Amino acid sequence: MYGLFLQQRWFQRRQLFSKHVPEDIQAWLFDPASLTARLKQKCTADFRVEVLSQAIQKPRLDEFKILGMETGSYALIRQVKLCCGHACWVYARTVIPFSTLKGKQRVYANLGTRPLGAMLFADRTMQRDEVMVTVLYGSQLPAGLGLAEDDMVWGRRSVFRVVGKPLLVSEYFLPALIDE
Repeated sequence: MYGLFLQQRWFQRRQLFSKHVPEDIQAWLFDPASLTARLKQKCTADFRVEVLSQAIQKPRLDEFKILGMETGSYALIRQVKLCCGHACWVYARTVIPFSTLKGKQRVYANLGTRPLGAMLFADRTMQRDEVMVTVLYGSQLPAGLGLAEDDMVWGRRSVFRVVGKPLLVSEYFLPALIDE
């Protein structure tokens, strides 16, 4: 899991002209609304959040940079699967700097199996920066997601700001969702 994302490169939407983004994934990548709400609407079985891990860790270098954190500092990193019935549709990784977890925002440290998106989109102070996009292979994502090594997985990430405080949400759309 620690070799995760070593080859990852993020693109702004305008930089994707040379990349072929399949039509069936474009609507997921660039939807400005709550992913949680959209998944719940699509899911005809039980929608659930499975927490893979939540720990205090050092973010990756690209995460430090986009969050404006000092290199070497720690953050709360939460990794989850968003599932419908037995199918896991989305892998999500959230990086929350300690400076964000003060005051009312401490609630983000204690989500358990509650979806982060529902809380973010309910917060009137929430602002979302530009969506960045990447494409990876199954071998570059954590084990346990039901991926073959050569599965192509598209992802997006955005910095969200609550009361001006940043947190980074990266979401990877798994083949079970796209093939649905």
